Amino acid sequence: MAIRSKATAAVASAAAMTLFAGTALAASPGAPGAGDPYFPFYGNGGYDVSHYDIRLNYTPSGDQLSGTTTILAKATQDLTQFNLDFLLKVKSVRVNNAPASFVSDGGELTLTPRGGVRKGQDLTIVVTYADSPSTVKDRNGFTAWTKTADGALAIGEPEIASWWFPSNDHPTDKATFDVNVAVPNGVEAISNGTFLGTTRQINGYTRWNWRSAKPQATYLTFLTIGQFEVRQSTAPNGQPVVNAYSDRLGANADSARASVERTPEVTEFLADNLGPYPFEAQGGVVTPDLGYALENQTRSTYDGGFFRRGANTYVVAHEIAHQWFGDSVSVHHWRDIWLNEGFASYAEFLWSEHVGEGTAQENADFVYDSYPADSEFWNVLPGDPGASNVFHGAVYDRGALAVHALRVAVGDEKFFEVLRTWVAEKKYSDATIEEFTALAERISGQQLDQLFQTWLFTKGKPAEAPGRAADASRSLSVAAEPKSRAKIQLTHELLAAHR
Repeated sequence: MAIRSKATAAVASAAAMTLFAGTALAASPGAPGAGDPYFPFYGNGGYDVSHYDIRLNYTPSGDQLSGTTTILAKATQDLTQFNLDFLLKVKSVRVNNAPASFVSDGGELTLTPRGGVRKGQDLTIVVTYADSPSTVKDRNGFTAWTKTADGALAIGEPEIASWWFPSNDHPTDKATFDVNVAVPNGVEAISNGTFLGTTRQINGYTRWNWRSAKPQATYLTFLTIGQFEVRQSTAPNGQPVVNAYSDRLGANADSARASVERTPEVTEFLADNLGPYPFEAQGGVVTPDLGYALENQTRSTYDGGFFRRGANTYVVAHEIAHQWFGDSVSVHHWRDIWLNEGFASYAEFLWSEHVGEGTAQENADFVYDSYPADSEFWNVLPGDPGASNVFHGAVYDRGALAVHALRVAVGDEKFFEVLRTWVAEKKYSDATIEEFTALAERISGQQLDQLFQTWLFTKGKPAEAPGRAADASRSLSVAAEPKSRAKIQLTHELLAAHR
């Protein structure tokens, strides 16, 4: 019996060695990109991330960032090596507790774990690093990290993560996040999600702790460090609200507060139209250093310039609408950016109707008439703008006209049913324009190919403004300007700085 057991064990061991050898022969490096046609090196292949634990220290005076990011992931194929997107100087890497060799090259951090990785294997990846992020440039000579007079901003689209944490940097691989950053006492460090409080350290630093419990894209994960007034409150739906205002806003400070403090009200209005707010917290950050606004998940960031003409709730409506269109439902490829910007821009039309400063139709007429037929504006296609035009004004303005054209074609009842169904079915995932078109046709019962072809994929100015009454006056070269247009135009001028 004992001899037979040993023989059986030997056969089993030999079979296992043969299987391992076969697996090793089948293993290959993970792809250095996620396959995005606009940005082929964004993201990586071979694994799927579930969580990031980012634990950092930052010294504003010298722009010194150091710390560790722990990544929980699962291999989706047999791997000999795999990549993370990262630009800073790496000290060490461990994969499943064993040291791994690594090479950094132009934003690609290539890891070679001992013995390789099997498909389906759980991965714990620990990267320790230190650098001065504002001095680090990508392969195009660009620096996304902004050093400010009192701290720093890690905010950007379509990428920012590579300047402060290693990641699989593409919206198709979302994860949950813990962000913990120690800064000198008296300095604030603000990020996404729920605020878990501060921890006073013995070295004159305070650690700020944040948690995002819902799936979150890497570019929507942000960090703002500096001197801020931080206001905490509770929204009518019971969610925590954290707003932060830079001490350097000057004359824009009060108008910024009069806008961003209305975040729960705007969120409530949009939820009535789009369905339940998809995240666990709300808020906003205002700083004079950004130059544009970005829909960081749960906590958008606004440049103080949006409020230089007084309160501006239109930019708030735009960025909060992104919580549904862009954050919860993200682009599958960056070509699908209309699904983000067209709908966020249309939210400004909806807010204008709501506050009595111009109907969506009046706004659509004015936008349509504002661009002459020979304007280059009409030659940028919102449905496929190209990598250099992802944030072109046409994606926003013509994109909003496309949304209004859909509303006119299917009627309000079906239109809002399409929007609510879309964000419910695609919640916490990513999607394409083609999928949205199919859903709109399914719910409306109409063939909509020509509508989307005209407004998203055909160069030149369409023959008519969407929904304009047949008897509309032709004596005016431009439709009457709605009261909301000045604030909406200011919003889009500053958003254009994102290009």
